[in-house]
Amino acid sequence: MRDSEIIMSPNELVQYLKKPAAEFTKQDIINFAEAHEIEMVNFRYVAEDGKLKTLNFILWSKDHLDIILSGGERVDGSSLFSFIEAGSSDLYVIPKFRTAFVDPFAEVPTLNILCSFYNNEGKPLDSSPEFVLRKAHEEFRRKTGYTFMALGELEYYVIAEDQEVYPGVDQKGYHASEPYSKWEIIRVEALRYIARAGGHVKYGHSEVGCFTQDGIHYEQHEIEFLPMTAEEAVEQMVIAKWILRMLGYRYGVNISFAPKITVGKAGSGLHVHMMLVKDGKNMMVSEGKLSDTAKKMIAGILDVADALTAFGNTIPTSYLRLVPHQEAPTSICWGDRNRSVLIRVPLGWNGANTMLHDANPQDDSLLTHTESKQTVEIRTPDGSADLYCLLAGLVVGAEHGLTMPNALARAQAQYVDCNIFKEENKHIQEKLEQLPISCSESADRLSQKRAIFENNGIFPKGMIDSKIKILKSYKDEGLSEKLYGKHDEIKALVDKYIHIA
Repeated sequence: MRDSEIIMSPNELVQYLKKPAAEFTKQDIINFAEAHEIEMVNFRYVAEDGKLKTLNFILWSKDHLDIILSGGERVDGSSLFSFIEAGSSDLYVIPKFRTAFVDPFAEVPTLNILCSFYNNEGKPLDSSPEFVLRKAHEEFRRKTGYTFMALGELEYYVIAEDQEVYPGVDQKGYHASEPYSKWEIIRVEALRYIARAGGHVKYGHSEVGCFTQDGIHYEQHEIEFLPMTAEEAVEQMVIAKWILRMLGYRYGVNISFAPKITVGKAGSGLHVHMMLVKDGKNMMVSEGKLSDTAKKMIAGILDVADALTAFGNTIPTSYLRLVPHQEAPTSICWGDRNRSVLIRVPLGWNGANTMLHDANPQDDSLLTHTESKQTVEIRTPDGSADLYCLLAGLVVGAEHGLTMPNALARAQAQYVDCNIFKEENKHIQEKLEQLPISCSESADRLSQKRAIFENNGIFPKGMIDSKIKILKSYKDEGLSEKLYGKHDEIKALVDKYIHIA
């Protein structure tokens, strides 16, 4: 981390300690707390429902803070995870110092720290989603030598009473500006708070979804992050969702990450961009083109894409979004700059060295080299995703592709260079494998491919069993057909899952 990055960091701990968050020690946290008169510490952690949990500590001495940071605390695991029995339910939550940030909403000076779960033997909880991701990434690094980088596109709706001034255009909200975008104020405030909490934000903007119904205005927004390690990518999305919900609560509006708000309007996805890095170099490109490594990675993820919906599309309304003609995928395929496919290869600034000079011919400091920012983007997941398990599944899929003997041939066979939803391309779509159309079918696909995820003990058998059981419990076979034209039933279902993960 360069000195300028530390000086300009919005994270108050980074600025004060003059070191990157990855180097924070217990003593650093204590020093910051003393200097800034911190009165409270909140342990934060993600349980089975995907939401951020809280354990509050009011500090009464420096020694007390030392004890908290040194030993963590006990919690009731059976109330956090369905697979933990009440008869032996105690877990430890242990703080991860690199995640510390000042709570932007607290009335008194407060530090928030994310935690990991440990069992009664002091070992990481094998079935904790956070540890599953850690295991997956460590195994991936060991076997391939690559680091798996990721970033999320966090889409959400702001739901509020219609203001009836400067009305937005139905389904034309993409990159709209205030006053046509009414809730830019929340998005901008969220960007600041996320950055102060250590999140690396790329940008924010309004999205396509914009409509008014029964006096209620629905406005879609997106916050996109910068590439981080898989673990850090999840952490910043978890914190961002909490911050957005807190802002909605403060402003008296609803913030929803639900995959579908109503039929016929844009749903909210949670697209994930992925990049493999080795020795600081982006391995997704070779000689200015998509590398064989990237293609193998794509092939592996496509091979498990149907089963990945068990982690990335976890509620019945997820499958009201994964329908044709909604810029959401239904077929298992990939393509360049193609928003009808499951994995898209976006522009990556490859060979784009002349743009800056062309736009600014008066500037003599020409752009002579642009580092590739190439990623590949999976477009299936939505806001119901179990983020830790989803990223772990993507890492497992990438490793699967890198070791598949026929990966390049598989990738070539699944490449699509057209909009497969157009009638003239129907024959292409019919040849492709299709994604599940319900939670129940997603469970079946996971059951068929569970060995890939359970290999090397990454996903515990009990966790896969639990995922399958939960998905089957919805009994949503044929749901889209059953709900067709039944607007009241659709609304009731949407309302039931309006605040997921």
